[in-house]
Amino acid sequence: MILHVYFARRFAVTFIAITAILFALVMLVDAVEQARRFGSYDLGWQRILGLTLLNAPQTINLILPLIMILATVALFVSLARSSELVVTRAAGRSALRALVAPSVVALLIGVMAVGMLNPIVAATNNRYLQLSESYRSDGASALSISDEGLWLRQGNLDGQTVIRAWRSNADASVLYDVTFITYENGKGPVRRIEAGSAALVDREWRLRDAKSWPLGDGINAEGNATTHELLTIPSSLTLDRIRESIGEPGVVSIYDLPTFIRQLEQAGFSPRKHRVSFQAEFARPFFLVAMVLVASAFTMRHTRFGGTGIAVLASVLLGFALYFIRSFAQILGENGQIPVLLAAWAPPAVAILLALGLLLHAEDG
Repeated sequence: MILHVYFARRFAVTFIAITAILFALVMLVDAVEQARRFGSYDLGWQRILGLTLLNAPQTINLILPLIMILATVALFVSLARSSELVVTRAAGRSALRALVAPSVVALLIGVMAVGMLNPIVAATNNRYLQLSESYRSDGASALSISDEGLWLRQGNLDGQTVIRAWRSNADASVLYDVTFITYENGKGPVRRIEAGSAALVDREWRLRDAKSWPLGDGINAEGNATTHELLTIPSSLTLDRIRESIGEPGVVSIYDLPTFIRQLEQAGFSPRKHRVSFQAEFARPFFLVAMVLVASAFTMRHTRFGGTGIAVLASVLLGFALYFIRSFAQILGENGQIPVLLAAWAPPAVAILLALGLLLHAEDG
């Protein structure tokens, strides 16, 4: 038990150290990228730093498997150089028993990543998208989905328009049962429009079967209402922006994903991408354990045998290959090529079985 605690403590310290180093590198590189991306908007270094801090958790969450591989490699290379692995083997501990503590720590880190890091990443990523969109368009556009339907906000320097639609087609190009309420700066609401459908084409909304009411003090809204078979309204939104806002599961916490999936279905969108992401988050702790097993399969050897550099490179490359397979499987699941559960759970299971095979081959031949 003492040996397990020792290995667990060493692995946890190594993981924290590598995470801190990579976080600093991510901050440095992302700060340069944010300065380049928003260089023409004259934001100032405070806002650039704020965007960098908001975007960094998402990057760390993305490279968590790589951090796990590097932490495992650093741990076992260090143990091999100090001959602690030799002493462990001489004491009768097999390679698999020596991996119990690092694997348990990796599993706990994965559980914490799902339960704690995921909501943080969702909140920071959502705030980053809101701020970046606000800086680009002066707060002109936003999107949200709720039980009351799909809500959009667009605008310009003169005012804002709030759009509510009960449902949409699958690619968000047409909204149905739509309400437009236009606000002018300093005047409040000035016009309300209801339409059977609204299509976003070439930077304008094309409303069919629309009725428009002027709003304001002393105005008879119904008496001055007009009907239109086809009505066009300029828009600051694009289909790509709407689809990106709807299609990214990273802006929704895992605790809110089930409700968000139900709301997507009610709004007429396909929630398959979010279902895959939901299952993949639950499978993530096991994938991190697989990264530990893969890295240890190449590095649990004495340094006298040589080839340490090649072994480290092989473990990292195999880890990248498994990560690519996992991402590819999720894409297939999102496109409906394979079932959702298979897309989320097959890569971790295959990675664990492959790593165990390599370990057993190295242990027993």
